[in-house]
Amino acid sequence: MKVAVFGGSGFIGDYLVNELLNSKLKPYVLVRHGSQSKVSRYKECKIITGCLDNPTAIEQTIMNSEAVIYNVGIIREFKSCDITFDKLHFKGLVKCVDQAKKLNVKRFILMSANGVREEGTAYQKTKFRAENYLKESGLDWTIFRPSLIFGDSKGKMELCYQLNKDMLSLPFPAPLFYTGISPLNAGDFEMSPIHVEDVAKVFVQSLKIKESIGKTFELGGENLTWRKITKLIAEASGKENKIFLPAPAFLVKFFAKFFAPWFPVSEDQLIMLLEGNVCDSSKVFKLFSIDSPKKFKLESLTYLNND
Repeated sequence: MKVAVFGGSGFIGDYLVNELLNSKLKPYVLVRHGSQSKVSRYKECKIITGCLDNPTAIEQTIMNSEAVIYNVGIIREFKSCDITFDKLHFKGLVKCVDQAKKLNVKRFILMSANGVREEGTAYQKTKFRAENYLKESGLDWTIFRPSLIFGDSKGKMELCYQLNKDMLSLPFPAPLFYTGISPLNAGDFEMSPIHVEDVAKVFVQSLKIKESIGKTFELGGENLTWRKITKLIAEASGKENKIFLPAPAFLVKFFAKFFAPWFPVSEDQLIMLLEGNVCDSSKVFKLFSIDSPKKFKLESLTYLNND
């Protein structure tokens, strides 16, 4: 099977491409000019050079394929560089869905995110709009909504790596965010971290499982508090003595708003963190034959101390 992949050169995309190749499938990957080496096994793929602004590049990527994976996503905007949630999460998806319909490629898989909704942050709203557009397309769609995805990013953007670099490595106490006036609940909001290898396996398995068509699946592992997550990251990074202090959300939001993009966390990221992001994926793992999903623990975070 030939599979068109959009967003194949980033952290998650590289794992998706590797899993496709390991499953004897042929990835057709759209990458920007000069970025093909960001796909670790690019010589085994069909590489199409271009971007989502180029209809011909999109057509060439989807042409002759039997399925499409749309994995394009960003965690913060840089509007001055025309890097926005609307452009990449929604408009790019629309172009690929329309081209798939034109070329009669019916199977389409979307990387969304847990917690997306119509009234939320810009990130959540654009992901939600993309989901709805795909659902109404008439294609054989599957949507995945992961919680926090972790794993060796090999230098690419990944939340644990970013947190270690931008917060834990600074020469002052690390913040534990909280809402309201009492710091006693600092860092109590929960996430369900899932390893990137398990995400990639589920995506590729869905190409073979008809029961996944027309379904939306939430992906996550064990529920952990943000306090537990950050302290595990600190320990795995060799900073087990790192001091953590409660940080009121309203004050952090102020700095995030007025000192972006230099501030390590955006206002939207903070809002979504404080909401929490949990799910129960036990039935999903069973459907996709993931017997032992990787847990968020020290042994799975050794990549954070490779320097």
